[in-house]
Amino acid sequence: MRSRSYGPDLTPPWKKPKAVPEVAADRDLVVEEVETGFCGAVVRVEKTPEGFTVTLEDRHGKLRVFPMEPRGFMVDGAVVTLVRPRAAQAAPARPTRTASGSVAVHGAKARVARAGRIYVEGRHDAELVERVWGDDLRIEGVVVEFLEGVDDLPAVVREFRPGPGRRLGVLVDHLVSGSKESRIAAEVAAGQYGADVLVTGHPFIDIWQAVKPSVLGIGTWPEVPRGVVWKDGVNAALGRATSTGETWRWILSHVDSYRDLEPALLGRVEEIIDFVTTPE
Repeated sequence: MRSRSYGPDLTPPWKKPKAVPEVAADRDLVVEEVETGFCGAVVRVEKTPEGFTVTLEDRHGKLRVFPMEPRGFMVDGAVVTLVRPRAAQAAPARPTRTASGSVAVHGAKARVARAGRIYVEGRHDAELVERVWGDDLRIEGVVVEFLEGVDDLPAVVREFRPGPGRRLGVLVDHLVSGSKESRIAAEVAAGQYGADVLVTGHPFIDIWQAVKPSVLGIGTWPEVPRGVVWKDGVNAALGRATSTGETWRWILSHVDSYRDLEPALLGRVEEIIDFVTTPE
């Protein structure tokens, strides 16, 4: 005969674990990881070979990745099990636009690379261009490479040997009147291959500034005193105890489309893509 106080497994009801609610790990949800006590907002959820993980960002901008284990987190002081965001569980609708705002071409294969190329000054610049214009560039067959510094540009042009059907577009930082960048751009334009090279750029000290500050939750980009490395000064002003590489990854993670970028960059990148892809 079974006791009414015990279930089929003979476990007293008062010993059975209470049901833990499942909470969707939606972006910006603030949670606390049970074991470490790390508290932060959800930045992203990713699928890995070991299962789903969640990335949290604390109020200082520090990022930590945790496995989404049952009973692994707390929300408002209550233990919960994080699950994938609602939008991620449903089959996502195919976007009609790319991150650059162009019409998305579904199912199209990447075009064989053109002879023409786009060079950008710096790895961060290349990563930002890929994030926003990557889909468009693959359709057009345009390869993006990066310059270590604008001082290398004349040698790169000579080695590349631009010509009809083999155009070269170059995006540089801080292209303002009287700057070193503007002098080198003028030198290239006046050179042997000038007709098939377009050197343009944005006015920002660094590509970081091309990201709208509102996207990062700040009013404006900090003013950095002369003599201080700009990225280091920004880190200090924002109170981020991280490397500049980690700060850049934090910035880039907030960029979803062209709407997150300043028009002064958008126009120049579109101009370069048109120059490289337009038949002569």
